[in-house]
Amino acid sequence: MKETFRVEVSKDVLVFSAGHFITFAGGICERVHGHNWRVKLVVEGPLDANQYVFDFLALRDDAKRIVDRLDHRMLLPTESQLIHVASIGKQAEVRFEDRFWSFPLEETILLPISNTTAELIAKWFAHELEREWTERGMALPPVLVVSIEENFGQWASYERRR
Repeated sequence: MKETFRVEVSKDVLVFSAGHFITFAGGICERVHGHNWRVKLVVEGPLDANQYVFDFLALRDDAKRIVDRLDHRMLLPTESQLIHVASIGKQAEVRFEDRFWSFPLEETILLPISNTTAELIAKWFAHELEREWTERGMALPPVLVVSIEENFGQWASYERRR
């Protein structure tokens, strides 16, 4: 018999308000809009010496630090083939075909992703968590799932298994 242990964290503090727009269908670009995004984390793995898979409070706090970086920001993709982002002085200048936007850099977060979809934001979020854990010398859990809710009832998830 194989046993699996899992912890899940989805708290009211793991919500961020942020603007974005995405491209789709080969050449359509949405209008700028925003969401109250929600984050849910799932960690699976063996129990440690404390009989934890992962400390709930530590998981919440680690995620909250990343949420705080996203909150009240414009999310911009830096690896898009269609949306071109340039840092010019104190501005993020953004172009899609003949459309142009300019945002204060201090009010943006430049994400190394190709589109600011919930799926890619979830993947970026997972990588940021794992980067922090690695920097602190922590072992990475065998399974990490990050889910992002873009609108009520609309979730996208990224799962990484070791």
